[in-house]
Amino acid sequence: MTIKSTFTLTSAVVAAAILVAACGGGGGGGGGGGSSSPAAGTPASAPGSASAPSSASSPVTGTQPTPQYAANSATLAMFNQVNAYRQQCGFPAVQQNTVLDQAAQAHAMWEGLNNTVADNETAGQQGFTGVTYLDRAAHFGFPTTNAIGGGVSAAHWTAAALTETQYGQLLVNQWFTGVYHAPVVLTPVTKIGIGEYETSLSGFPAAWGSATLEDTSIQQLTTGAPLTFPCQGVTGLPPKAHTETPTPPNTSGPWGTPVIVMGNVTDTIVLTSGTMTDPSGNVINLQLLYSANDPNKELQPYEAVAYPTTPLAENTTYTVNVSGTQNGKPFTKPPFPFTTGTINW
Repeated sequence: MTIKSTFTLTSAVVAAAILVAACGGGGGGGGGGGSSSPAAGTPASAPGSASAPSSASSPVTGTQPTPQYAANSATLAMFNQVNAYRQQCGFPAVQQNTVLDQAAQAHAMWEGLNNTVADNETAGQQGFTGVTYLDRAAHFGFPTTNAIGGGVSAAHWTAAALTETQYGQLLVNQWFTGVYHAPVVLTPVTKIGIGEYETSLSGFPAAWGSATLEDTSIQQLTTGAPLTFPCQGVTGLPPKAHTETPTPPNTSGPWGTPVIVMGNVTDTIVLTSGTMTDPSGNVINLQLLYSANDPNKELQPYEAVAYPTTPLAENTTYTVNVSGTQNGKPFTKPPFPFTTGTINW
């Protein structure tokens, strides 16, 4: 059965207790399950420049050695999907943090109560617990000294109810198709909080999701060339993204699966070439986006994105070639294949 849906997305990154990147408000997309879609979110605070936290850190409580989310819940599906993607490509696994869970759950509820997807909440609205992701984490007791991390939010509006696992996986896959969202979910920290809230919107089921990745220390990702997501062997990624705010450069509609290139937080990554090749040998030149050329000033110096400006084909293997510089030193990633899945929204 085909489920028509709409969704909106927002994301923000914070460093040293300052909002330093944002994926502006929300962007609607898809063929609606009804007559309207969730309202677009409000713009996040103006971006600044990223900085690594100092070596000092505050104690962090609430971190679980194994996930405690309810069996068959959307939140467990979201946690498992994020970790599966991160670990498959060499990014550190995240651990559930119950303090961040409270912040993420409160924000997901705020979204549903106000029919709005946004990074920033407004005081006085139903369910308000703090303006930014960091504010909400602090509200529930997460230490903010030298805090670094970020957050993402989304909504999925369907013509018929899905399983909790389907809702969770859909929300995560939406984040991983976002040019500005996927880097946030790959943030090199190891603590995560996840929230999901369900309502009825115009008579149709709606799922509202949020995740906060936060810590008082940063992880070193690599001692060599930067990591990528996807990487060799990743399968099932959606071949088509919907709208995103701000709009990724050189797109006039949906685009294809983005390739995230991530260095250590002290690195500067510049992309110089990027292609995808389909099974027939057709070469797709990718849009190259990094901090220095990002017109939206969202990407941090240590991250970059190479993406096709039009959708990819379903259930197709593409070979990626990407080159650039890391702190001025050239790198070329060995060519690697990944395989798309079906469009699941």
